[in-house]
Amino acid sequence: MRIITGIYKGRKLESPVGFDVRPTSDKVKEAVFNLLMNDIWDAVCVDLFAGTGSLGLEALSRGAKRCYFCDNSRQSLDLVKKNIKKCGAEERSIILAGDYSRALNRIREKADIIFLDPPYSSGVYEKCLEQIDSLDLLSDEGIIIAEHGARDEMPQSAGRLEKVRERRYGRIMISIYRHKEEAAE
Repeated sequence: MRIITGIYKGRKLESPVGFDVRPTSDKVKEAVFNLLMNDIWDAVCVDLFAGTGSLGLEALSRGAKRCYFCDNSRQSLDLVKKNIKKCGAEERSIILAGDYSRALNRIREKADIIFLDPPYSSGVYEKCLEQIDSLDLLSDEGIIIAEHGARDEMPQSAGRLEKVRERRYGRIMISIYRHKEEAAE
């Protein structure tokens, strides 16, 4: 597992031992960041269910201003801290320990990009989307990238958020959410 491009390009990241953490594959990560190409510069990001921090660090490497790394696993947070240090990204990183709900409640600014990658089949996708919407955490032009299993049912909408695109990469799906377009009066 490595940083694909940007200022941290080629840095090898610490990987988990065992199967409790499932890092995003380089193929899927590259596809995600191709989709985000025009949205990443100077963005505030949230890497919810951060695992190793791979997605957030890739965003920082490509020019994001700041990233919140959130996880409730001590093992994952230790990996995130090591990987942030390996990249020298301490000044642009904020680590929030605790479950997703608690972490989202502690973010005090709007996010431009939110990576949503909980354990597949966890059943928390809709709850996360609803909480992000109710807290008004996503900026007006913001984007949510939800990684999930191809068989997982994802909501078409949650509050003011709607699914605008889906991409399949083998057994993995990426669902993209944005604010609903308001009908012209």
